[in-house]
Amino acid sequence: MPVRPKFIHVLGLGLRTAGVEWRLRRRGGGTAEQAAALASLLPRLAAAAHWRAAGVDARMTYAAFQERVPVQTHASIAPAIARMVAGESGVLWPGTCRLFARTAGVADGNRRLVPVTEDLLAHFQQAGLRAVLHHAVAARHAGVFRGRHLLLGGAAAVEPVDATRPAGAAAGDLSGIAALSLPPWAERHLHEPGLAAAALTDTDQRQAAALARARGADLTLIAGLPGGIATFARAALAGDTPTLQTRWPNLECVLHGGDALGFHADTLRELAGPGVRLHEVYAASEAFIAAQEGEVSQGLRLLTDQGVFFEFLPLEELGNGPLETAGRRAVPLAGVKIGVDYALLVTTPGGLVRHLLEDVVRFTSLAPARLIVVGRTGRRLAVFRENLHERDLTGALTAVCRRQGWRIVDFHVAPQVTAETLVGERRGRHEWWIELNPGTAATPTGPQLAAELDAKLSVTHPAYADCRARRVLEAPVVRLVMPGVFEHWRRFHGRWGGQQKMTRCAGDRTIADEFDAMTRFAPH
Repeated sequence: MPVRPKFIHVLGLGLRTAGVEWRLRRRGGGTAEQAAALASLLPRLAAAAHWRAAGVDARMTYAAFQERVPVQTHASIAPAIARMVAGESGVLWPGTCRLFARTAGVADGNRRLVPVTEDLLAHFQQAGLRAVLHHAVAARHAGVFRGRHLLLGGAAAVEPVDATRPAGAAAGDLSGIAALSLPPWAERHLHEPGLAAAALTDTDQRQAAALARARGADLTLIAGLPGGIATFARAALAGDTPTLQTRWPNLECVLHGGDALGFHADTLRELAGPGVRLHEVYAASEAFIAAQEGEVSQGLRLLTDQGVFFEFLPLEELGNGPLETAGRRAVPLAGVKIGVDYALLVTTPGGLVRHLLEDVVRFTSLAPARLIVVGRTGRRLAVFRENLHERDLTGALTAVCRRQGWRIVDFHVAPQVTAETLVGERRGRHEWWIELNPGTAATPTGPQLAAELDAKLSVTHPAYADCRARRVLEAPVVRLVMPGVFEHWRRFHGRWGGQQKMTRCAGDRTIADEFDAMTRFAPH
């Protein structure tokens, strides 16, 4: 089928921009759209063997759905996914699934398989387009579609899940699978760096090929993880070119997601140029969840009408009894409250039901429904009952460094237990591992940065201040590492490039002890 000329698509997308603007201005929190999403998903799920056996019925009410179906994790559905990989049809979703996405594996380093059905791919395509249309609404024109879109994701390639069955199921990064599955018009008129360059599995080679091809393109959008975009930008601007917008005059949007912008914000704004909008999305391998539609400080707009059903389990209830029964305490969108931390559950057209994403979200408004991601369920500091999420730590470090003019490459925080009382109360401190940007004009000392972080967290987080006042927590220690340490660690662990991310806080010392061994700090 021939692909229509680009101006026709740009015209159509301009009309869609107007339609999305109308939808965004409608009153309501999206609860009706969520009810429709569940009603649409249930018949397909009820036709799948695993969920039919679990009690899913095509006409069940939400109350029955909540009562019958327990919260699911990757571990609980791993046997069903193994059956799908082996070629069995109709396990978690009608039909046979041949493609699987590997999750980022940030929580524990293990990359798990997620089924990528045709319906899930359609969801990502529509939701991804919606996210870009949100930018077009904010810009008040559809100019972003007149140029090319550079996607800095994982390799656009898949490999057999089982090497002994090369013709069987295949897996890859979700961003790469999505690039391979673009509609013909998008591949021809928008996608960069082209499938040949995007298919390179070596991160450095893929970036070099993307840069070589992009030099001659009219880029209007660059998308990827914040750190990956910054790495590409530095390579693209080597020489006398001051900003990305100088090199690509029609560039208007840097679309970032998958990782907190945090300390990358000032760097990206500086590298991109004053006329380029930073536009945030919230997507996982399992589903596309939210997208910016105003100022990012307002939170991201929950995509309630993109075929995914969301539920929210109060974080304080997550560890309150067996996970199997926790789902009865979850609430749909209609039951959420502003300011409460929730573990996010998703039911998707990929065959996942009440699936625990391990993300912790907090609503900033209800009509419309907007939220922020504050961290991960298994990635927070709570050993001393200080209850700090990754967003809290990132925010404190970003604020301190912005005030002092320091620039950060990356960081990791871990607890260090120094004593335990007779009643089982732990005492200790936080250990920060921080790599500064070599271009930082005035480099702080570790103790100076530690004192700044301690003061900031004591003001902004009462639980932390209480721990410090009771001397459960000692003053933190900051270990400044040489340039390249974080990149070396990530490359060694296979977490460099693509969708790979850094674990920035943990409840144990696994990563911190590895940094200790690498950097050979004196005993403490």
